[in-house]
Amino acid sequence: MGDSIRPQAVAMLSRHATLTRMTSQPISVAVWPPLSEPRACYVHVPFCSHRCGYCDFTLIARRPDLVDDYLRALEMELSSLGEPREIDTLFFGGGTPTYLSAEQLSRLCSLLRKWFQLAPGYEWSVEANPMGLTDDKIQVLRDAGVNRVSLGVQTFDAELLKLLERDHDGQIAVDAVCRLLDSFSNVSIDLIFGIPGQTLSHWLDTIQRATTLGVHHISTYGLTFEAGTAFWSRRSKGQLSPLPDELERSMYEAVMDRLPAAGYTQYETSNFAQPGNECRHNQVYWKADPFFGFGPGAAAFVCGVRRTNHRSVTTWVRRTLAGENAVGETEKLDREDAAREAVMVGFRQCQGISQTAFRERYGMELDSLAGAAHGKLLADGLLEKSGDHVRLTRAGRCLADRVIVEFM
Repeated sequence: MGDSIRPQAVAMLSRHATLTRMTSQPISVAVWPPLSEPRACYVHVPFCSHRCGYCDFTLIARRPDLVDDYLRALEMELSSLGEPREIDTLFFGGGTPTYLSAEQLSRLCSLLRKWFQLAPGYEWSVEANPMGLTDDKIQVLRDAGVNRVSLGVQTFDAELLKLLERDHDGQIAVDAVCRLLDSFSNVSIDLIFGIPGQTLSHWLDTIQRATTLGVHHISTYGLTFEAGTAFWSRRSKGQLSPLPDELERSMYEAVMDRLPAAGYTQYETSNFAQPGNECRHNQVYWKADPFFGFGPGAAAFVCGVRRTNHRSVTTWVRRTLAGENAVGETEKLDREDAAREAVMVGFRQCQGISQTAFRERYGMELDSLAGAAHGKLLADGLLEKSGDHVRLTRAGRCLADRVIVEFM
């Protein structure tokens, strides 16, 4: 697991009853849906050596026998494009893309290069795990043109890694980072806070170790207990307990203090980068721009239509190879639904949302979606205006869900 926001997650944004609440009359007639061609592509690689207890992503563990069928099915799905397309960003997420053998990884890269032309100045990201990241796999990625790798470190603490069911230790992670830095111009690492048993001291040490590695980008996520995961079951049985909210908030605030002080600008609620190393692909999601998506569980957003593939890896492979429909859900967003989703993802950006761009795109004022609550959020110091933008304050980032629900 790396730093992608995941198209699957975007596609499953909840359709609360409040979503149907009427807004004030649009101030202009916006063109909806937008007809622009996507300039980004997400490819889901669903294989892992083990499903970690906290993970609820679409994946299948310990099934190397399925990889060749997956690659054949992916080639068939990509052929639906009809002709090659030019894109600015390409993202291999998982699962663990580097679970594939070097030969299979090379086939995957060649397949995508067949169907997508990478525009000048492109960004090509691949998620990886420290264990199994061999030198020959690194060379395959480098030779293919990958220029950004996101490594799932999570923590350097041996006991916490064991609790998270990770298969690497701190030294393996450090060694992997060093080898990646020798080959790629943008290396990101993924870190988790709020792990049961983790102390603030543990977390501060993790931040310190991360900043001394010389990576270009750091993603930090609070641990969540998702329904259907092993951690959810263990929590229900009293075998795991979340950290107190106050401690998790202190951990998050420590990140917002320590990483910028070390040269990593916070540009999104969970993401920090040295200047010029922001993840451009994820910014496509946060700006609610269109994107292609391929593979099991992957979502695409094209011409205002959200399409999400079947989440079962075996079902997706079987249906695709049989020439059958492997799409799980399709939803055509109307203008208001799209506007509300744009707020949900847009407030993740630390720069916030441009009121002018929002008005031109959706034909309505941003504040009309929240009504009277908009003024209260400003008065309470959770939102602020900065020129043309409305954004979460530092306090608002800690209470983002409370803010966003007012726009739903």
